[in-house]
Amino acid sequence: MEHVDAVVVGSGFGGAVTAYRLAEAGLSVVVLERGRPYPPGSFPRGPAQFGRAFWDPDAGLYGMFDVWSFRDCDSVVGSGLGGGSLVYANVLLRKDEEWFVHEQPLPGGGYESWPVTRAELDPHYDAVERMIGVSPYPLAHPVYADTLKTRAMRDAAAELGLDWRLPPLAVSFAPSPGAEPGPGLPIADPEYGSLHGVPRSTCRLCGECDIGCNDGAKNSLDHTYLAAARHHGADLRTLHEVRGIRPRVNGGYDVAYVVHLPPASPGTGDRLRPRWTGPHTISCDRLVLAAGTFGTSQLLLRDRTAFPGLSRTLGTRFSGNGDVLAFLLRATDRSRTRPINAARGPVITSAIRLGDSYIEDGGYPAFVDYLVEGADVRAGLGRAARFVLERVRGLLTHDTNLSAELAHLIGRGELSGSSLPLLGMGLDVPDGVLRLRDGRLDLVWSPETSKDYFDRLRATMRRIGDVLGADYADMPSRWRDRVITAHPLGGAPMGRHPGEGVCDAYGEVFGFPGLYVADGAAMPGPVGANPALTIAALADRMSTRMLETRQGTPGPLAHGRPGGPGTRGATPTALWFIEEMRGVLGAGRCEFRLTITVDDADRFLAEPEHQARAEGWIDAAICGGRRPIARGWFNLFAPGEAPDHRRMRYRLHFWDGSNQPRTLTGWKDVRHGPPTRLWLDTSTLYVRLLAGHVAEGEDGDAEEIASGTLRIMPVDLARMLATFRTEGPDGTAALARFCGFFLGELWDVYRPRQGA
Repeated sequence: MEHVDAVVVGSGFGGAVTAYRLAEAGLSVVVLERGRPYPPGSFPRGPAQFGRAFWDPDAGLYGMFDVWSFRDCDSVVGSGLGGGSLVYANVLLRKDEEWFVHEQPLPGGGYESWPVTRAELDPHYDAVERMIGVSPYPLAHPVYADTLKTRAMRDAAAELGLDWRLPPLAVSFAPSPGAEPGPGLPIADPEYGSLHGVPRSTCRLCGECDIGCNDGAKNSLDHTYLAAARHHGADLRTLHEVRGIRPRVNGGYDVAYVVHLPPASPGTGDRLRPRWTGPHTISCDRLVLAAGTFGTSQLLLRDRTAFPGLSRTLGTRFSGNGDVLAFLLRATDRSRTRPINAARGPVITSAIRLGDSYIEDGGYPAFVDYLVEGADVRAGLGRAARFVLERVRGLLTHDTNLSAELAHLIGRGELSGSSLPLLGMGLDVPDGVLRLRDGRLDLVWSPETSKDYFDRLRATMRRIGDVLGADYADMPSRWRDRVITAHPLGGAPMGRHPGEGVCDAYGEVFGFPGLYVADGAAMPGPVGANPALTIAALADRMSTRMLETRQGTPGPLAHGRPGGPGTRGATPTALWFIEEMRGVLGAGRCEFRLTITVDDADRFLAEPEHQARAEGWIDAAICGGRRPIARGWFNLFAPGEAPDHRRMRYRLHFWDGSNQPRTLTGWKDVRHGPPTRLWLDTSTLYVRLLAGHVAEGEDGDAEEIASGTLRIMPVDLARMLATFRTEGPDGTAALARFCGFFLGELWDVYRPRQGA
């Protein structure tokens, strides 16, 4: 079975942040994402593409919109590499400090409690904002000053005495930080490179953020955290859908998944023929659930029997984050002279802050104007009736010119050219319950307990409409007392103890070390503001805790670390470092990045083979690109053929891009000779690629696929020396003993001999 340090289920804001942080620290990380990658230019636009842009593999649909419908609530979430960041509206607001409530009563009993404070999250908010790259809408710049919806919201807020602001947006308006903004300018790639290898350009104000940015101006997670995670060795696997999870007897977790095989050119005949392979299984020391509120809750509910003692709060605290979608029809600026064109700009440009909510301007792509016009049924029917009457009159008078009648039938676009969507969100009551019903996820929740909140929010929206001379209209679902949310939260809430939540304030599930919840499911109540930034900041905080606190939980690099499973007697001192090498394997390039881990420094120095664990990844063209190491060994200065001969040996088991088992075996020959050979001998690795997972001593019987040579560069050596870490008692002394052993072995080999 394939085994890695960490499996991350999902690639949204929680999963992407965690994958990057763990991979950057040298762990072997596999991200299992059910959806596809979406490079700029690949998002659906035409009717035929939109018809297949939904997620339902049983119906042969593998698109990015996953629509859930329950009795009182509908929800749309994302499916693809980057999760919800592909389809959200770019707003990265922090949760207001006073909204981190402590034991706030709920109408049906119990309390909403946040076991984390704004002060604790602020450094992680900062880190996420830096990584993603945020900036407010540049309204003061001449190119953007004519965005009427932004100015209309500002003017309405001023007249009503409301708090208006330009929130941070994850959008590139300029080609690089500090540069002059402008539409359609080429964006410079970050230092960690591009995930898709497709050029990106700055925002051209098309209002298409929520259906995927084909320009790449949106700083979605595939352009930021996931690209950096892959740069540091994370294995991002798309169309891999997790179907089951369970703990392992000796620590860690097994993850069962299937691999979807959508047709390359889908046609109508493929819709009802789902294809997939599996189930496959991968094991890990740490499992991070980041499949979204619905995905994570469903996994835990389905496999609840495998996790005895799991908190009874599983499934509780569901919230729609107070989402409300409404429209201001035929809106104009305060002078009543200019209609508002909501299609210009990103989807959201500004926000009005209320006591318990936010109201944000909305937008939509220009090409859906006809859909908006179609919503004005009465006017459309009137124009159609008039067209018929005019044609009857024309036939009687032999008038053959249809131009005027057709122009009137099409209309003047008054509705689409002056309709302003308003997006509201805030503090609704988190009293919904997610459960399984006939094996499917079900939601028991009613917006009735949040009626006062919804009434206040809609009343303010109407007041904004009055200022702009607009007619207020709710979504049609409102007529049936339904809520539509793009921000479902809860289901595996955090708490201070198992009676209050499924996981603690760091996302670790109570009673199951190494199992984490890193998405909206962990929210104990509404975020109030757009929740993406808070989810990402909590994941960053969780990752810091995972990397800093290792005692008493499975070690971040494997079993057997101090305090981890299998430890006996006195706690040993562990030591690890990271090594990178690159060169040629066969006819193509090859490189690897390994974390070399010594679980017990004293035992390592005493044993003649001086064996440690090697974990990380290998990236070779002949192997199908970057592949995680399933299991690896490293021997430092193992005895050679003579007293003055040593070998550094490497043996790495992995699966190539065709899922075939492979072994990379290598050695560095350290032989007696002039001191000038020291660098060449210790920096040159001779490697062979063998078929299968070949054990030590069986190389002679294995099929050799290719051979080559890798080298460590001086800059890589300097970087490696900076990665040495220890854990356990007296780490400084253990590191000193290790360095003494290393230098002593080199002296024994290269020291001058008498008579030489």
